[in-house]
Amino acid sequence: MQNTSPPARSGSAARPGSDARPLYRERLSPSLWILGGAAVVAPMAALVFVQYDRTLSLAIGLVVGVLVVAALILSSPVIEVSGGDLRAGRAHIDVALLGEPVALMDEDARTARGPGLDSRGWHLIRGGVVGIVVLPDLDPDDPVSSWTLSSRTPDRLAAAVRHAQSARA
Repeated sequence: MQNTSPPARSGSAARPGSDARPLYRERLSPSLWILGGAAVVAPMAALVFVQYDRTLSLAIGLVVGVLVVAALILSSPVIEVSGGDLRAGRAHIDVALLGEPVALMDEDARTARGPGLDSRGWHLIRGGVVGIVVLPDLDPDDPVSSWTLSSRTPDRLAAAVRHAQSARA
C-alpha cells in the first residue's frame, strides 16, 4: 500500500542543478513473483493474435510482455538521500527536519507497517520489501508527523540519513 500524494509541506525546495552523487539510492522495484506474474500477459496477448499470423502473434506477445515488465520497473518509486534531501517517490524533505532514523526488520517491521503505523505520517510502503525505516518529522509547521519507508537495506538508508544530517550540522 502506498500513499501517492506528497505531504502538504515537503521541506526544502528541489535542487535541480545538483550534481552531487547520492549517499543512498534504492528503487523499490516489484518482487520477482510480481514480475513473473506480469510476464503472463505475453502469452495471453499472443493468443489473441494467433488467428491472424503465428509469427506476428509471438512478436506481439513478446513486445507486450517486455513493455509490461519494463513499465512496472520504471514506475517503481525511488528512495534517495542526496544533497541534504531525502526523496521518497515524489516527496522530499530536508534531512535537517528529520529526527533519528529507526531501521526495523522482521517482526518489528511488520508491526511498524501494521498496528504501529502512524496515521498522520508519510508512508511509502511496498509489499515484498521486508525492511522499514521510520523517521520522525521535527518540522513544527509540517502536518506530517513521521516518514515510514520500505527499504531492502534499512540500515544503509538510516546510516545515509544520519550522515547527511551530520554534514548539514
